[in-house]
Amino acid sequence: MKKLIIKCLNYTKKPLLITMSLLLLCGFVYPITMTVIGQVFFPYQANGSLIMVDDKAVGSQLIGQDFSENYFMKCRPSAGDYNTYTKQQKEDNEYTGPKSFSDNLGPTNPELIKRVQADIEIFLKANPTVELKDIPTDLMTASGSGLDPHISPIGASIQLDALVIHTGLTLEVLENIVKNNTVNKGFNIFGADYVNVLGVNLEIAKLMGKI
Repeated sequence: MKKLIIKCLNYTKKPLLITMSLLLLCGFVYPITMTVIGQVFFPYQANGSLIMVDDKAVGSQLIGQDFSENYFMKCRPSAGDYNTYTKQQKEDNEYTGPKSFSDNLGPTNPELIKRVQADIEIFLKANPTVELKDIPTDLMTASGSGLDPHISPIGASIQLDALVIHTGLTLEVLENIVKNNTVNKGFNIFGADYVNVLGVNLEIAKLMGKI
């Protein structure tokens, strides 16, 4: 019996040592090292690329969010409302907790068609100078992650006529705001130009005296 126990220990010793070593390395050393490196060298990115106004986080440079006021530019459909809920929803137990994952509908899902059609009607009502054929796809569809905050320059420009009315700002001022928040594709080759909607709306809010 003693020999059997010793034999079993000899067989399990190496796998056990490997398991404990990997647990220590991957479960403690690696996460702690990456956390320290992130906080020391990349604190802005490591803490969520948060945009601060008066020492208060108003959003993330990387996460989309909904803007309901008519004087704000609208972003693309997003799962970025993961941290928003009303007091009534919480009281009615409709709030299921925060989420930060994509909830995109599949292309064959009939609910996607209903949602897009409803969004188109809302958008055209809010932007009466825009025709259906002029609406870019990105304004009606979520990104792959469902969280991206960016829209195309075309998606931004077609909203400017309505923003002129609701913000009281001139078209030239709004065009400059969009230009200030447009990121060009890398080396004019990689990716595509995009506009950060949160950046645009923060500038609009400042000029309107909202913040």
